[in-house]
Amino acid sequence: MTKIRFQGMNYRQIQHSNSENKSKLDQENQIWLKVNKYKNVGWTKVIELFRKLEELQDREKIKDWSLEELFLESDRVGNKYLTNQEINDFNYRLAREVNQISEIIDLQFPDSTIEIINYNK
Repeated sequence: MTKIRFQGMNYRQIQHSNSENKSKLDQENQIWLKVNKYKNVGWTKVIELFRKLEELQDREKIKDWSLEELFLESDRVGNKYLTNQEINDFNYRLAREVNQISEIIDLQFPDSTIEIINYNK
């Protein structure tokens, strides 16, 4: 008989991990899990709870992120659903657009003089 494993853990290990991770959540999220019937019994329920706990922990981390970090994370998540060709096409179009904008800015605001700032008194 082969033992069923999920991410290298057996049933009891996942249950233990779920219990520990659930206790680390704030009270609001713990109540939300209970209301939405996430249980730590039965293979499918244990795995669902495991995945939901990972998601909730990621959300907790995100609360402290800067705007730049949030944009980078959203880009990473969005890229999971794109093929390499779609990502490359988007990056190519974006680079082309940025270059066009840069050229327009250079035309409208030519900076032909060199500015020297002397900080000595």
